[in-house]
Amino acid sequence: MGISKLTTDKVKERMDIEEVIGDYLPMKKKGQNLWANCPFHGEKTPSFSISPAKQIYKCFGCGKAGDPIQFVMDIEGIGFQEAIKHIAGRYGIEVEEDETRTPEQNEAQNERESLLIALGFARDFFVKNLQTPEGKSIGLSYFKERGFTPAIIEKFDLGYALDGWDNLLNAAKSAGFKEEILLKAGLILQKEGDATRIYDRFRNRVIFSIHNISGKPLGFGARILTKDKNQPKYINSPETPVYHKSDVLYGMFQAKKAIRDKDNCYLVEGYTDVVSLHLSGIENVVASSGTSLTEGQIKLIKRFTDQVTVLYDGDAAGIKASLRGIDLLLEGGLNVKAVVFPDGEDPDSYSRKVGSQAFQDYLENNSRDFIGFKIGLYKEEFTKNPIRKAEVIREVVQSIGKIPDPIIRSVYAKEASDLLSIEEDIIHAELNKILIKSQKDRNASQKDEAFAEQAMEELIPDETATSFSEILKIQEREMIRILVNYGWHKLAEEEMHLCQYLLAETEDLEFTTPIYVKILALYRSSLAQGEIPTSEYFIGLGDQEVQKEVIDLITVRREVSQHWADTHQIIINTESDNLTLTGYKSILRLKRKMVQKLMEEAKVKIKNAETEQLGDDKVNEFMGIYVELKNVQLLIDKELGIVIG
Repeated sequence: MGISKLTTDKVKERMDIEEVIGDYLPMKKKGQNLWANCPFHGEKTPSFSISPAKQIYKCFGCGKAGDPIQFVMDIEGIGFQEAIKHIAGRYGIEVEEDETRTPEQNEAQNERESLLIALGFARDFFVKNLQTPEGKSIGLSYFKERGFTPAIIEKFDLGYALDGWDNLLNAAKSAGFKEEILLKAGLILQKEGDATRIYDRFRNRVIFSIHNISGKPLGFGARILTKDKNQPKYINSPETPVYHKSDVLYGMFQAKKAIRDKDNCYLVEGYTDVVSLHLSGIENVVASSGTSLTEGQIKLIKRFTDQVTVLYDGDAAGIKASLRGIDLLLEGGLNVKAVVFPDGEDPDSYSRKVGSQAFQDYLENNSRDFIGFKIGLYKEEFTKNPIRKAEVIREVVQSIGKIPDPIIRSVYAKEASDLLSIEEDIIHAELNKILIKSQKDRNASQKDEAFAEQAMEELIPDETATSFSEILKIQEREMIRILVNYGWHKLAEEEMHLCQYLLAETEDLEFTTPIYVKILALYRSSLAQGEIPTSEYFIGLGDQEVQKEVIDLITVRREVSQHWADTHQIIINTESDNLTLTGYKSILRLKRKMVQKLMEEAKVKIKNAETEQLGDDKVNEFMGIYVELKNVQLLIDKELGIVIG
């Protein structure tokens, strides 16, 4: 059943974009807007702009844009109704169902929402299994042996998969779930070559629920409790339309608030490490779930903090094999520290061995920055071996070269110089070689980024553009931009609104760009009903294409500092100071481009008439049209102050 319009309206009235996005990203105020590193693409400097006044966001790097609802849809990977429920929950708004929806409409959920519902059912099923006789004797006993309390079991949605081939399958089918959805959710398997043989993926194992950052279950990790060498210790959910392992960190839902509050994220390897640290009073911890760290997981951490502390088991060989993860963290712009546990210990075993307070003290007293940590690992190797020392120096410098911030690079270069007893100039010389090589390798991609960046700027079209259709598109955009931003403005001297003037002057012009044709039609339709539409009207229509384009039209990347006027008395004229002139010139530029388009068409007709020998009369007719159009262009040029030699 769908959500009522009343609930949706309440959410839209109550939601605040700064609060909604603030749950996911650290933001800094600059001018009238807030800025953050975009969560949708990798970047080193903030290009993600949030406007509290307009209740919109826009990334000037990747182009993502929308309102708070669209942000939740994008960040959580959910549909509109799920996003409304999510925001309603944040503000304590009761969700009312839409009683008018038909059964057919209720069934027409998109696949993604259906998968999330099925996964939620499976989570509840596994949790309830702990209360069955089998679940109590096997699953619950295992958790209690590890010291897991009822509160921690509930907090992490820990559960148990019963010993049997089709317990979940039968329960889910009885609840109305289709086998197709259960297969796509990774909850059941189909025997190869036998479409009729379908069975549960997870059987006779304890279950660790894997959540997204809003608490929805996306998948599961299942640990075997027997010593069967023919079975893997863990079975995990496969990749599905809602579960992408490279973008998920176990425990992030339970940890995100603590990570932001502590401004630090502990990174461990396994599920039980996360749960054990929570038992020790340390909640700002997540796990990569035994997989190699990915760029997506690093971006997820960076949403909440720039500080990460990696916790390593007491196994020197294993630590050295996993050092690449530190380089990835550094490259992602994170400040990295590390803690190593005594030989044979891991975060789970050591926390249970020494107790909560001693464990917290150990983390605090043994945390080292990555330079000291990395050099310490190899100290014994290079003390008596100069060649090995040279290799270690290069490895350390390679890691420093991953850091995007030049000041932090310099600080670590100084520290490496002291710890390795080598001149700092040599460190910097080697570092410069690495940076120069990296820059050369990135040249091609940086050129592409530069072109994309230029396209995002608010440019006034000129005669140097290579494509005539692109010039016309840009000028159509400029006309629509002024209409959306200032159409409601009253032109005192004309006793009319700017939109009336613009629409009257362009009534006979035929726009060519589909999205601007669409916006113009919506604008005229709203005006015909007696309302001048604002940007909020278009953003609230629910049309994602229109919403994104309108946000592009009303968002300015750079704004003039108020200090110029307040402190230095420097006054900058803006387009809104004289909207009559702004609208007039915009229309002239648009008409000029359309006249030029007609002139190009006339030239083609003249050439074809000469080629096909249609006669002098036809050639002269087209020539006359061209001359008339040229005269119109010259009149427009004069008004615009354009001089062509």
